[in-house]
Amino acid sequence: MGSILTTLALLALACAAAFGAQAASIPLPFLIGPLVASGLVATTASARLPDGYRFPPMLRLVFISVIGLMIGAQVTPELFGQASRLAVSFTALTLFVVVAHAYGYSVLRFIGGYDRPTAFYGAAPGGLFESIAMGEEAGADPARLTLQQFLRIIAVVTLLPIGLSLWVGHPVGSSAGVTLARGEVSWSAFPLIACAGAAGIGLGHVLRLPAKQLTGPLSVAAILSLTGLYHVDVPQWLINVAQIVVGTALGMRFTGLSGGLVLRGVGLTVLCVGGMLGLAIIFALALMQVLEQPFDVLLISFAPGGVTEMSLVALSLSANPAFVTLHHIFRILITVVGLGLSSKLVRRRL
Repeated sequence: MGSILTTLALLALACAAAFGAQAASIPLPFLIGPLVASGLVATTASARLPDGYRFPPMLRLVFISVIGLMIGAQVTPELFGQASRLAVSFTALTLFVVVAHAYGYSVLRFIGGYDRPTAFYGAAPGGLFESIAMGEEAGADPARLTLQQFLRIIAVVTLLPIGLSLWVGHPVGSSAGVTLARGEVSWSAFPLIACAGAAGIGLGHVLRLPAKQLTGPLSVAAILSLTGLYHVDVPQWLINVAQIVVGTALGMRFTGLSGGLVLRGVGLTVLCVGGMLGLAIIFALALMQVLEQPFDVLLISFAPGGVTEMSLVALSLSANPAFVTLHHIFRILITVVGLGLSSKLVRRRL
């Protein structure tokens, strides 16, 4: 009972933070506001939480599936009619992963003073849970490794929309009223939405898809859309609720970490993510003409954030979310495969 009340209190705080961020014209307010609020609770008031409390993973899973359905509904045949361009962007993305990982390792190892396994797996620009699991097996510091991986995602989710707002000179995305969701959806559609989401979660588990909570429902909605069987329409209020839940869950990952450790990690993350985003900007500028895609779409596609969070950014900015999500799935695959292939070599050398 205490855990349920704690979750409800956290969500109430997150809602207040979301509307406060919206009033302040902060980009992606329904994600960033709850993330900051829950992160403060996790780092400054974790002693007041019930013993062993964890934000319900099933709740997060359900609302990630909602985001997946929303993205999948945007998939069109035109997206797959650019095979040659996708080959170019995937090749560039592979190079980006290698260079970004090497840069991040250098920062954590030589500036942060981390041991080699912690620096190597903590700098991975993708594969959040895979990098943490492999890193712990290789002898990395679990607290610092987990901190750096989650801070990477949070920094990108926070800095990227704000940076784009400053670049164009006005609020962008959801803070400017941009949305791909429908404002009015009949209540009779919700059973179909629920069935599509459940089928997607099951498909993701059966096929062991990367980021399966997101990509499974995305695949189902995309198939329904491409075949013309049904177009999944998700109302804006449900997308907002999904962002609040995902943001709260992400912020609560810092439960139990000391303020000093977090501050040190934040400083290193600024250096790591700043360099990676600079690298992403270079790639985006170089590929704009070749791929015939806007700068913001390519920048979000190369930014080293989480699949779910970057998909939300793309949705908020109306920046070709299906194209962006496809690239982030590929980035995670490349990173995880690279970590897997190098794990034995890394352990031998460390």
